[in-house]
Amino acid sequence: MDFHWLIPLILVALFFDFLNGFHDSANSIATIVATRVLTPQIAVLWAAFFNLLGPLFFGEHVAKTIGKGIVAIGVVNHHLVLAALLGAIVWNLITWYLGLPSSSSHALIGGLVGAAFYKANFSFSVLMWKGIGKVVLFIFLSPLIGFFLGGIIFVAVAWICRRKTPFKVDSAFRKLQLVSSALYSIGHGTNDAQKTMGIIFMLLVTGKYIGSDAAIPLWVMVMCSVAIALGTACGGWRIVRTMGSRITRLTPCGGFCAEAAGAAALFGTSLFGIPVSTTHTITGAIAGVGTTIRPSAVRWRIATRIVWAWVFTIPAAAVIAMAAQAIITQLAGL
Repeated sequence: MDFHWLIPLILVALFFDFLNGFHDSANSIATIVATRVLTPQIAVLWAAFFNLLGPLFFGEHVAKTIGKGIVAIGVVNHHLVLAALLGAIVWNLITWYLGLPSSSSHALIGGLVGAAFYKANFSFSVLMWKGIGKVVLFIFLSPLIGFFLGGIIFVAVAWICRRKTPFKVDSAFRKLQLVSSALYSIGHGTNDAQKTMGIIFMLLVTGKYIGSDAAIPLWVMVMCSVAIALGTACGGWRIVRTMGSRITRLTPCGGFCAEAAGAAALFGTSLFGIPVSTTHTITGAIAGVGTTIRPSAVRWRIATRIVWAWVFTIPAAAVIAMAAQAIITQLAGL
């Protein structure tokens, strides 16, 4: 890959990372805003700071999965990476406009799959089914893990606080929610920023600037961390409303339980290099807390609409990326 292609593609990847933080800021701040522990403006700055810490200190397992475990590295070139990023960016903008908390992670994976599939003349041989299967499996498992963890933590907290007055419980969890929100934001940065690290790693490997077994360069980690933090600081308010109040109403205690469940799930999956959706995880956790209070507390119509956005994300981003790959190929005269 020529060097003059590398810099623009890294900038496009960082724009996706920024958009990821912007689109998924709702994941980090929805519960703490909904419970009125922090104002929206302070909450996004709080989340942005801790998003910045995640990828800098908690490994690169997810980045390596994206960089080497979704499509065969031999098929990757600058046109494919650009088409994949365009597929993810366009789908993110569509779902942001509609106020749907879809997964930026799955949009990126769908973009990679669609662009590679088109470039290989619609051959499945370039797709790495072990990595893709892991991602698809956790489309279903991550919200379920969040759901059950949210419910279990809420029951445990309710039992521990059973002799406390509502005022004392509310006051204590307003403080504790600052901790759980920070932990969730670290988990969000750990899992999500690593996806863009994986894309840049892929570019560096295919351009022969580093070897496929090399570590992620520190400058890549820093740039991706800053980009996702800046995106979170800008905030995606359409999605914040959906996540924060339209699924279920949360108290500070419920918000703490949902964030703690989401953080635990994200740290666990990041440790094993599984690129899960932070959106799926926290939505499941919020629904789990709401269902534990009472099933009717969850607005299942809204939850169903969100699930449909999840289902369509990978194929929709793949189709957009295929169209982008076709256009880029024609323009390049290949």
